[in-house]
Amino acid sequence: MDKAEFLEWIDFEENRFHPLVWLNGDPDIGEGVYLGFFSVVNAKDSEIRIGDGCDIAPFVSLNCADSHRKCLGLTEEVDRSAIELEHNVFIGTQTVVKPGTTIGHHSVVGAGEVVSGDIPPYSLVVDGTVEEGYYETAVRDATE
Repeated sequence: MDKAEFLEWIDFEENRFHPLVWLNGDPDIGEGVYLGFFSVVNAKDSEIRIGDGCDIAPFVSLNCADSHRKCLGLTEEVDRSAIELEHNVFIGTQTVVKPGTTIGHHSVVGAGEVVSGDIPPYSLVVDGTVEEGYYETAVRDATE
């Protein structure tokens, strides 16, 4: 099976990142972004914006959809909310970024996290906690 046959078989549209990155909908992805294999960016019927210089490791899910309330019979529609990663954000492998999340610039999310809500710029997210401003001094010193 050649690459074209494989892409048709898996029903992933070809993209500039990796043949095994699944882009659904029309996400706004900046320049200098890395998206690792087996990562999912589901922007169907919502918005996902990934700023310049972001690094998203393999097996990461950015999914604007949440169907749990529909599954329970509490609503007829899938809930959808936008996701934004500001510039220079690192997301570790096997992380889930939930609908409605904003991650501030120059932040790092460690491997295996489930992230929701608003993460301020320069934060470190590990073991389910957010250390605000963790990278602020280091980044400012490096860029002056």
